[in-house]
Amino acid sequence: MSTDTATVIGHSTSDKAVLFGGLPLAGAAFGFFLPLIADWAAGQKWVPFRRPLELIASWDSWWAVIACTAAGLIAGVVLAGMALEDTLRVTITNSGIEFLKNQRTVRVRREQVAVVFLDGREIVVQDTSSRELARERHDQLKSAAQQIPAAFRGHGYPWSEAGDPHGDKFRRWVEDDPELPPTVNAVLRARSKAFGQGDKGKADLRELRDELGKLGYVVRDNNKSQYWRAVA
Repeated sequence: MSTDTATVIGHSTSDKAVLFGGLPLAGAAFGFFLPLIADWAAGQKWVPFRRPLELIASWDSWWAVIACTAAGLIAGVVLAGMALEDTLRVTITNSGIEFLKNQRTVRVRREQVAVVFLDGREIVVQDTSSRELARERHDQLKSAAQQIPAAFRGHGYPWSEAGDPHGDKFRRWVEDDPELPPTVNAVLRARSKAFGQGDKGKADLRELRDELGKLGYVVRDNNKSQYWRAVA
């Protein structure tokens, strides 16, 4: 039976407590002991940059210790915020699905959805033409990931336990594939160059995936290889 209460997949309250409690505490402790750590490291012959370490080791006044502790605390809070922002948050209701990660939001209305499934660690949403409305990588542990199907089923979404219903139609892309239009080959070629380019490459891969969707094609990645199929 479906429920009108939103179901959220992402960091739990305990996860947030660990992030915003543990990381700032660890940062503060590191900052407090930083002069002692630097003093020890400066005495090791194999450690480079000994001059800067000796300078840090000389910060033994109370105000320097307080400043280092405060800096470590702030750094811990910033790292916790970055970790939270970099984690996919999925909000599921009877009327739609919202994916939020790195301040980027993807929304899918319930009436658009034909099937939802997991492709490895990615949550995939398809419409009736087999076009992908969303493909987002989740960050849940294996035990928590087992709850994802129940979350979607609980709101009445059709879930495919067997994965992609059209998975057998994918073919590995090769340069200038004769079965593809030149424009599609050009987009896939551009995507192939985006692998390994860091954050910019990830953004390009996503943008070009969306472009392929507009052209009527779906692409999935596996170890920097691209597999394509046409929408039904």
